This record gives sequence, C-alpha cells and structure tokens, in this order.
Amino acid sequence: MKNIIKLIISGVFIAVLFNSCQELNEDFLDAPAQSTIADNVIFSNPDLAQGAVDGIIEIIAHTNSYRGRHIPFYGFNTDTEWNYNSSSEGNSTGELMIYDAKPNNGQMDRSNSSWNEIYIGIERANKCIEGIRTFGSSEPGTELGRLLGVALTYRAVFYGDLIKSWGDVPARFEPINSETIYLEKTSRDIIYKQILADLEEAATLVPWPNESPSTNSVEKINKAFVKGLRARLALAASGFQQYPGDGVRRSNDSDLSVGKMYQLALNECQSVINSGTASLEPTFETIWRKLNEDNVTAGGESLWEMPFSDGRGRVNFSFAIRHRSVDQHTGQARGGIAGPLPTVFYDYDESDSRRDITCVPYQWGSADASGFSQQQLVGLNTWYFGKYRYEWMNRYVTSSNDDGVNKLYMRYAEILLMAAEAANELQGPAAAAPYLKQLRRRAFDPADHAEKVDAYVDALTSKQDMLNAIIDEHKYEFTGEMERKQALIRWNRLGANLVQAKQKMRDLQMRTGDYADVPITLYYKYADDNETLEIYGLNRGETNNPGSEYSSQDWTNLPEDEINSLFKEGVDPDTRQFWPIWQTFLDGSNGKLVNDYGY
Repeated sequence: MKNIIKLIISGVFIAVLFNSCQELNEDFLDAPAQSTIADNVIFSNPDLAQGAVDGIIEIIAHTNSYRGRHIPFYGFNTDTEWNYNSSSEGNSTGELMIYDAKPNNGQMDRSNSSWNEIYIGIERANKCIEGIRTFGSSEPGTELGRLLGVALTYRAVFYGDLIKSWGDVPARFEPINSETIYLEKTSRDIIYKQILADLEEAATLVPWPNESPSTNSVEKINKAFVKGLRARLALAASGFQQYPGDGVRRSNDSDLSVGKMYQLALNECQSVINSGTASLEPTFETIWRKLNEDNVTAGGESLWEMPFSDGRGRVNFSFAIRHRSVDQHTGQARGGIAGPLPTVFYDYDESDSRRDITCVPYQWGSADASGFSQQQLVGLNTWYFGKYRYEWMNRYVTSSNDDGVNKLYMRYAEILLMAAEAANELQGPAAAAPYLKQLRRRAFDPADHAEKVDAYVDALTSKQDMLNAIIDEHKYEFTGEMERKQALIRWNRLGANLVQAKQKMRDLQMRTGDYADVPITLYYKYADDNETLEIYGLNRGETNNPGSEYSSQDWTNLPEDEINSLFKEGVDPDTRQFWPIWQTFLDGSNGKLVNDYGY
C-alpha cells in the first residue's frame, strides 16, 4: 500500500514563506513561537515526532513544488533527453530547458514556486532537528534517533536539489529568527560539507532496508539510500561546476578534493553492496513495472522514492507514453511532454534490453466510440520514455492532472555505477570492471555475456576508456530519469555533449556518419490484440518491405528548427548550468540576493 502524503497540521510549524519573510516583524520572530510550549512534548514523544517529520516531506506535493515544477522541468535538456515544450524560443517553459531562463520566468517566478517550497521543507526539517536534539534522544537504535536521521536526510535531499538547480544558495541550518530573515548566498562548498556530515550521522541512526518495520517501504528513508545519497553528493561536490565569476572548475576546498570525495563515495557504495539489503531487479523492465504498479516493497532496486498519494503527483502525467484520449488504459489523456533524443535509440546495442523500455516510437491514438485506443506511430522527431506507462498501472487514473506515481529518486544501479567510477579513478579500470559487468549482465541475454559483457569490459584497459564507457553506460541506464544533466556538469561534458548531440541529430537527419544505415521507412501492423504495434524497420539495415500485410510510414521527419531547440543558438550551456534566482525572491530579499552568471 502506498503511503498517503497528508498535510501535517500541528503547532510545531510556523507558516513561514521564504519570499515573504520581510512581512514578519522582529518582535514576532523574537517572541516565543506558538508551538514552543509544546515542543518538549512533541519531540520527546516518538509518535508525535513522527507526525512532525512526515510533515517535512509533505511539501513535495504542493502544486508548484516538486509536483508541478521541479520534477517536470529540472534535468532538461541533455544529450539524451529533451522536453518538447522547448521547441519554441520565448516560451516560458521552453526557456527553462534551452539554457535561456530569465529571473521573471512565467512558470517559476511566483511566490509558491519550488525555490520557496524547498525552503519551507528545510525550515520544517530544521525545527524537527532542533526539537529532537533538544528534547528527545538522538541515540542510535532509538525511534527518536531514527527520526533525527530521517530529518537530516530530508534536509540533505532538499539542499542537494537546490545546489544542482541554482548553484550557491542561502544556507539555513537552524530555524529562522529575526537575525536570519535575510541571508546572502553561501558557497555551495560549505553546504556540501554540512550535508555530507549530516548524512554520515544519519547513516548511524536509520536502519537498513527491511531491518525494521520503519524501513520496509521504499517510501521510507533507509541506510542504503542515505549512503547512496552521500556518495552522489560527494561526486557532485568534487566535480566540475560553474562558479560565480570563475567559470567551470572543480572546488578549491581541499576537503572536497577528488581523492577524498571519490574515496568517500567508493566506501559508501561498497557498504551498500556488501550489506546485501538491496539488489538489481532481475530484468530492467521489472523496475518500471514495479514503479507503475505502486509496488513499494523495500529490498529491491529502488532505494528511495518521493511518495505521492493516488490523487497527487505528475510523474506519468508528464513523462509517460502519450495517450491522446481517455481509453482502456487511463482516464487521463496525458503523458509525453518529454522523451529521449531521436539518436538515443540508435546508440544502443540492438540486443540491449534497456533500449525498447527506454525509447518508445509510438503514442496511444484517440479512442473510438467504445473507448478503445491503439498504439500509433509518431515521427522520428518524437520519442517517449517507456519507463513510465499508464498501461502498466494497476490503478485506472481518473484525475485530470495527477496520477499518484512516485518519483524514483535513487536505485541500486546508480550505486554500482558510482562504485565503478570511483574505483576507476582511485584504483584503475580493473577495480571498476566487476561493477560495470554486473550492470551489463542484467542488460543482455546470457548468451551475449561473453561478448557484450566480459570482452567489452575487459577491453577497457585505460582509466579514460573506462570513464568513457561509464559515461555511455549512464546514458543507457538512466535516460528518462533526469539524472543526466548534473552528471554531465560534474564530468565537464555538458556543453560539449550538447553540441555533439545537435550534430548527431543532423547526421541522423541526413543519414550520414554513425546513422547512415538507419532506415527511412517503417512498416507496421497490429498484433492479434488489435492494439499493439508490430514494427519492422526500426533496426539498422531493416530496409526490405516485409510484406503486404504491413502498412508503411516515412521515418525522416526531424526538422532543423527542432534540432536547434536543444539549446538556444548563441548560448553556451556551460555558462548557464543553473537557473537564475527568480525575481520575486530577489525583490523580497532586502538586497541580499543577487544573480550571477550574467543573468
């Protein structure tokens, strides 16, 4: 059963909106908060404290928070993923994708946007952390200690998402008071060090998956996720990124050096692997069926999911294979605002089982009078993420704009790939090989393992060759999960790979270079169920007409203006790695907040 996010109403929380802090006078902030009398009761009682900690994460379901803004919009465009709303310059949604966002962006420049909502979550976390430390017990093995670990982890999640979206941001690690209403931005290096330390503590407080009833669901914080998140943040902290006035570089802070952070990441990943508390699903398809089916049992590949109730959240609403009308699979005619680049399908090895799950060349067309719909080919320029499918859900969605599917935030495959990357950097390709082989074994049929797994990985004899293979594997494994953008940034590959992606699409458009043997015509017919397409011509070299029972469709539509829409012409994405702070928050900051990077 999915956990239902509920609005936690208690005296613990003051309704503090970050953008409107100037409206709170100092006398109010200096006076005892209405909840102060009860804090010693709430945070010394595990049941009451549980309600307060649950309230931290409730902000993800707010309309313009993760639900309707951060999850649908962050992570585009990359060398593998694009959002179709980016196809027209001047569109407020498109500007967020094509590295041309402006402080007054129509989608985000509002008082309840994700910037504000995330800070509300941080304020709630700060209240819980302070309350449990002051009035409760933070000892390992206690319920209040576990809740402290959960609160520390939620806060780290929020700060990690702030940094990857905006770079340097104000650091708030204590509840707001009259002295801290207005804060300047803090170096992300300082924030990284704090949340890495917080996660180290949290890992001593929360149980492994299924070690306790409190960790038997992937909607609950567990030690495997805490350690995995710490590894992810360590790699980001030591990676390349744009700094104000300093271009793209690594951190100058010796505490965040490559040597230290990669060792930290390797240690944490090996700890998760050796724990035996999580594992790859037997097939790639199983991951996504479980997500769409609301299977939240811990101990598999999913390490943590942002939980949404059945009537909240827009994961499939945004990313599922498009349904053009209400039909036999869904009462919600949506999905399909984004998809993989047209080249991605052809970059996969044809025998890689991840390809046909990740890249889907059809939509569900308009239903007939009986409500029955068929799969329908779209154009070469339009592919959908097959990881998200209404047709795989156990629920028939009837809401007009919410589907209730969770956001899969981290899975075990990332642990293996981070371990491979860190081991390669510290010890060389031979140390990385076992982790990469494990991931590829799942992707290919056992009959192909000798060639596609062992021979392929064993041929990677230099650190650079192994790193390049890991970067490619990241594409094959994570396209459609919106993890690629931050990874490209820390590898110092964002700008170069986006330029290359445009050229690759032009090569596909002209059928030259690596795409010379991609067919220009698709042939299709319907299976016996009369709804499922059987397609010939998708694979390279499939150019013969398979027979009169097939219909045909041109497979060349890839307009130049859409290729150019991957990022704005004349803009270097490496100078726009982050969004600007929105004007509403600049205006409400008492002059403390400013934009960098030429915004």
